[in-house]
Amino acid sequence: MTDDAARRVFQVVDTFDPDRFVLLLAENATLTFGNAKPVTGRQAIADSLRAFFSTIAGLRHRIVRSWEVDADVIAETEVTYRRLDGSHVNVVAVSIWQTGEDGLITDYRIFVDLAPIYTV
Repeated sequence: MTDDAARRVFQVVDTFDPDRFVLLLAENATLTFGNAKPVTGRQAIADSLRAFFSTIAGLRHRIVRSWEVDADVIAETEVTYRRLDGSHVNVVAVSIWQTGEDGLITDYRIFVDLAPIYTV
């Protein structure tokens, strides 16, 4: 099985552009990032991502493996975060998302420990 769906999504995520990312989402999609409360709706998700992105200088995903099962995609990734001081931190993450019949993501969940990004 290929990881085309995951690759397409992470290419957009790695542009560091919340407005572009939310175009992959259904209007009433939900995003749950780590242990934060779920955020619902494109605008709220874009605002939430903007707030998070203001705390880092960039990010890049390397897909370790991914699975597609019906409308669900599961992707294990190694994410390289660029800190505001220019240094880099790698963390492992798992993202799971579900798409509707129109191909837009309806529910996106990210399982990651962000503590290493903010540890000095």
